[in-house]
Amino acid sequence: MPGRRRLPRSTPEEQGVDPRALLRLVEALDGWPELHSVMVVRRGSVVAEGWSAPFGPERLHELYSLSKSFTSTAVGFAVTEGLVGVDDLVLDHFADEAPADPDENLRRMRVRDLLTMTTGHADDPTQRVNATGDWVRAFLAEPVEHEPGTFFVYNTAGTHMLAALVQKVTGQRLLDYLGPRLLEPLGIEGATWLQSPTGVDAGGTGMSATTEDIAVFGQLYLQDGIWDGSRVLPEGWVGEATRAQVPNDTNPDIDWAQGYGYQFWRGRHGSYRGDGAFGQFCVVLPEQDVVVVTTSGVGDMHGQLALVWEHLLPGLSEAPLPEDPDGRRLLADRLGTLRLDPPHGAPTSPTGSRLHGRTITFEPNTLGIRNAVLETADGHDRLTVDHEEETVIVSVGHAEPVLTRTTARRRIPEDVLVSGAWTTPDTYVLTARFVESPFVVTLTATVTDDDVVVDGGFNVAFGPTAFPTLVGSVVPAEEVWVG
Repeated sequence: MPGRRRLPRSTPEEQGVDPRALLRLVEALDGWPELHSVMVVRRGSVVAEGWSAPFGPERLHELYSLSKSFTSTAVGFAVTEGLVGVDDLVLDHFADEAPADPDENLRRMRVRDLLTMTTGHADDPTQRVNATGDWVRAFLAEPVEHEPGTFFVYNTAGTHMLAALVQKVTGQRLLDYLGPRLLEPLGIEGATWLQSPTGVDAGGTGMSATTEDIAVFGQLYLQDGIWDGSRVLPEGWVGEATRAQVPNDTNPDIDWAQGYGYQFWRGRHGSYRGDGAFGQFCVVLPEQDVVVVTTSGVGDMHGQLALVWEHLLPGLSEAPLPEDPDGRRLLADRLGTLRLDPPHGAPTSPTGSRLHGRTITFEPNTLGIRNAVLETADGHDRLTVDHEEETVIVSVGHAEPVLTRTTARRRIPEDVLVSGAWTTPDTYVLTARFVESPFVVTLTATVTDDDVVVDGGFNVAFGPTAFPTLVGSVVPAEEVWVG
């Protein structure tokens, strides 16, 4: 089952890591919003691990673009099995999906160019591609302005082409193909992958796995593809996939400007990594024999990664360190008390009692929300929302969040923890934490007499985080909307 331990545990000192440096790292990471988990591995042993409640070791978490490194690994297997070559022309595998008259640059595009994000597109076509019903055909229909192999542009749609290629040459979806080759040897169980409208794993995003799943993946790469004494990854693949295949910038102080491999970023301090939006990291430091994993929901990934360099690197030693039981205790206490609590406040208020069961009607808005009714009960509230497409009923916890399954954010149902409280007599704050992802929604309703204003939004997003403000009023008691 997800969450099973596979890596040995050790005291930090035995592996040459100062527990107080780990403590400073954890405190710094937790000082940012929405740290979900952290795991540090030194010399193959876990020396620090923690999850912010309600997250836990068994919880799958969306990896976003960290998925790309798993897709690259699948390509490595297919290359070794002779099913595809990195210098194959893309159109040799997708002739049926290609435009009737492909331009010359598209004709010259190779699998290697997909792997290294040098397809030749002038900008990232992913948003345009994903708006269609066939991502492969849409990708191949995009203009290719530059000669492939000469121009770096981050391109998630290009990684989807790699997933489609693996499925085409193996007859299996990416996740199934990786099963016996990668996932089962590493003990990765229950991993999932979102798919395109045509039933191909997304490839460039969409994989979900646990924190330790990410750690064993990183450790496998650190060990040059060897696991438990047996070769798992094709010989030579780690070196090829993780070296700087192409330049992508010249700034020595930016971890996203150190070159790019086969769906792996090169980083400072001799590192390489897979990473995903909003702080999903698998950082491998070969020179220091370290793997660092985080899952989170942050906007500034550069700043988050810089904390690893600032706090962890000075605490590493070649030799074991003297025992520091006080430092270990402080670290364990800090890791054990990581929490992401729901809003603090009262379960109701005089205003809440007055609103109980009353209909709030909202002015026309782009969210399509017409009415809402809040009812207070012991231990939880019941919120009924009249949307133009459906009526949604949500249980909202007080001291403890209420778990529900929803498709509000994506097509596949996911767990959401919902909680609410009156933080002042006239202010109600609701939090919906999507605990398989980086996201949390916070809504704040401010009541003035019979006027209600609702503000809120996501903690992070690829675009604006704020929702449009909802303006509504409490209707007379006899005019009750019933959902």
